[in-house]
Amino acid sequence: MKQVFSVRDAQPGDAPALYELVRELAAYEKLTHQCTGTPEQLHQHLWGPRPYIEALIAEVQRNGKQHPVGFALYFHNYSTFLAKPGLYLEDLFVLPEYRRNGIGEALFREVAQRAVARDCGRFEWAVLDWNTPALDFYRALGATVMPEWRICRATGSTLRAMAEPG
Repeated sequence: MKQVFSVRDAQPGDAPALYELVRELAAYEKLTHQCTGTPEQLHQHLWGPRPYIEALIAEVQRNGKQHPVGFALYFHNYSTFLAKPGLYLEDLFVLPEYRRNGIGEALFREVAQRAVARDCGRFEWAVLDWNTPALDFYRALGATVMPEWRICRATGSTLRAMAEPG
């Protein structure tokens, strides 16, 4: 039976539930050891003096209460070639027991609608190469997987070393 769900903007007070979903995503991707943030940091980055990110939450009703079962977290980037902002989808996740109910698609389409409404030149995200269900999902929605592009990353001490004057 299909689950009835709703999608809404994350609100202050949602950070603990949102962070639990982030932890579930990290477990799914076998990256729990990299999940070192806190709900407080998430709250600060969503609703602090300088918000860096935005989030949507998908909920189902159980026992008369709304329960978060998925989320999309995104932020603006910029294309110099297009001279337009873009939206970058950092995370899209639905708890496994709620998949195949249209929740992931609803979250994804809502972020895409926001990109269009904000006149963004592009909408981008990354997918782990082993995550065939996600790759199939995005291709079914019309996405192009960009094989010629590779994500580069620096964190921790490597990032700090890069920031040092040469």
